[in-house]
Amino acid sequence: MVPLRSPRARPPRQGNELEYQPLHESARPHSNPPPGLGFQRFFQVTVIIPLLLVITVIVAGLMMMAESNTSKSHLRLSTVTGYFLQDEPTTDPDTFDYVASNFGLISRSYDSDAEFDPDGRRTQWERFEYLINKLNAESGPKTSYRLLYLGRHGEGYHNVAERHYGTEAWDCYWSLLDGDENGTWVDARLTPVGIAQAETAHRAWETQLDNKIPFPQSYYVSPLNRCLATASITFRGLKMPHTEPFRPVVKELLRETIGLHTCDSRSSKTAILAEYPEYIIEDGFAEEDPLYDSKLRESDTARDARLRDLLQDIFTHDKNTFISLTAHSGAITSILQVTEHRKFALGTGAIIPVLVKSIALATSGDDGVQQQSTANDELGNSNEWTASGNDTARQETVNAVEPNDGNTTSEPKIFLQSEFPADGTVSQAETAGGWNAITPGP
Repeated sequence: MVPLRSPRARPPRQGNELEYQPLHESARPHSNPPPGLGFQRFFQVTVIIPLLLVITVIVAGLMMMAESNTSKSHLRLSTVTGYFLQDEPTTDPDTFDYVASNFGLISRSYDSDAEFDPDGRRTQWERFEYLINKLNAESGPKTSYRLLYLGRHGEGYHNVAERHYGTEAWDCYWSLLDGDENGTWVDARLTPVGIAQAETAHRAWETQLDNKIPFPQSYYVSPLNRCLATASITFRGLKMPHTEPFRPVVKELLRETIGLHTCDSRSSKTAILAEYPEYIIEDGFAEEDPLYDSKLRESDTARDARLRDLLQDIFTHDKNTFISLTAHSGAITSILQVTEHRKFALGTGAIIPVLVKSIALATSGDDGVQQQSTANDELGNSNEWTASGNDTARQETVNAVEPNDGNTTSEPKIFLQSEFPADGTVSQAETAGGWNAITPGP
């Protein structure tokens, strides 16, 4: 007999080590794929996946094209002259009376009179409204005509202070303060005279309503208090659409030249709505003033860009033809500038209508007009604050300051804090115009 050998002992497994048991080929399970599975996989690989890729590429391309067109498109704006006295070089802004002159509408005939008013029974405003609507109806999809009613706020306490101290002293010292012994001018409010000027504008609108002036279809207002109040006094109670209740849209970019002057800082969103709860605050309007800077003053160029952006925004999203804007001397100066209107300074409480033609251009540079940068990028670029010993100097370059009376400084000047004695009075400084003595400040 052959002795049986004992099986070789296996070494014990270590820890969680799994025992390896080879699976012979003959022991592998065999299964047939379900019918049609091969075709489905072939269809997915050759048709569905490529189709999805193509759709993704097309959608991405369309989105990029849309973004490209949006970023490059802009409006070319120009004033259509010959309809208002304010367009004419012979009209003197200092003596012009908008109330007595039918808002400046020139008494004349139009080419459209033959079809609209062959018997001559319509008012001048009715015939002018028909002409504008006809221009819009006959223009292409990229061209439009808008009649802007630009109204400046009534007199504010800051205007009184500037007259009292003089423009130079106001610009370099008093405008930087919150007020004087007579009161405050931060986000300046209307004086009794300013309220009366807004009431005059209200009555002027009533008269023009009798003359069949085309109603404003949209109302926009600066967020500064003097404009909020002027718009309310001017339009509330008029027998016009959208004035009962009067609900203008508050636009951040419609404000006065930004920076330095405390009168040009705005109140909080909460404070505005508390005083004017019916007003509509535009989307994205910050609670606190995001633009005011106590050390930098917006240049005229930056202000022009800001107001151009404002008009582009309004003309793009508001298809109405007759639009009211209640604003400031600086803002209106820039609107006239970017619409190629002649310079025309408005007194406090005054109104100027402007017929504006806009042409949508697909890309910048088509007409030699460069696309404008945003106003925020240019705020204060023309101002510098420097320190020398104990003296703080403010340098303002040409056109860096737009005084509230519409006049610009004629040359660069540097004003030192040491020029102002401790008692608040100012002696003669070495400037072109010199100083007038002013009373102590707060």
